Amino acid sequence: MFIQTEETPNPATLKFLPGQPVMESGTANFPTREDAAASPLANRLYELDGVNGVFFGADFITVTKTDDQHWAALKPPVLGLIMEHLTSGAPLFTDGGGVSAHAASDEDDELVAQIKELLDTRVRPAVAQDGGDILFHGFEDGIVYLHMQGSCAGCPSSTMTLKAGIENMLRHYIPEVTEVRPA
Repeated sequence: MFIQTEETPNPATLKFLPGQPVMESGTANFPTREDAAASPLANRLYELDGVNGVFFGADFITVTKTDDQHWAALKPPVLGLIMEHLTSGAPLFTDGGGVSAHAASDEDDELVAQIKELLDTRVRPAVAQDGGDILFHGFEDGIVYLHMQGSCAGCPSSTMTLKAGIENMLRHYIPEVTEVRPA
């Protein structure tokens, strides 16, 4: 197995591409060690000194490091753990859980459905290219609340992505949207 790596817009996060599917559907976010308990792979990655976040996408894994670590030292053991886990055939989750999805909304009407559709077809695929995901969290008084995951969480350009990219696009297609904010 050959695992490629890609830098992301977030310098603390590296994207690992194993050349095979990681998640059958959805994504899984492990922003803390406690969250990683449901995944043997995420849990083992957190055992490495300097790992500060793990995220699974359709065909990639992003790992976020602490500021005091350097990728030159952390990348080889991360690659080794990912390769060992994926070649062993061990399950990704111990309880079948861990899949992230859009939040259900009391106002799951046509407007919210349009917002989710635009996010799924135009935003999430582009964000996945950078090793992250953006999920719908809510819509209230013209404001769309989004939750950023993976390399997007804490990324220096995330505010620009939300305001200049996603907000402008949603306002263009859905005039009722006045603003986009992080959840």
